[in-house]
Amino acid sequence: MNKKEVFEQVSYMEEQIGQLYQQLGDLKKHLSELLEENHRLAVENHHLRNRLEDDGEMNQIDQEADDKDVGVGEGYDNLARLYEEGFHICNVHFGSPRQDEDCLFCLLFLNKTK
Repeated sequence: MNKKEVFEQVSYMEEQIGQLYQQLGDLKKHLSELLEENHRLAVENHHLRNRLEDDGEMNQIDQEADDKDVGVGEGYDNLARLYEEGFHICNVHFGSPRQDEDCLFCLLFLNKTK
């Protein structure tokens, strides 16, 4: 083998390593997106399980209580409870989980209905 062939072979290997490095970076990015989505879904699942448990307790209370008319502020209370549980109540992101920070749209909505 002459020097030119060796140089070409090394250059080709360098190209392949660069492509593999790029593929590895793409896989790493995709994996981080999957991990973030998995975490978001786990948090949402946890909130939904808690809500189901709360609803089960509320159904027991409702069965034991007399039939009463729905209060005027009950809708507001339900929305405030949903917001405290970590879900958006604004028209922009309604029902989607919040990311541990307050949403200005939700807060404006809550303050407007008071």
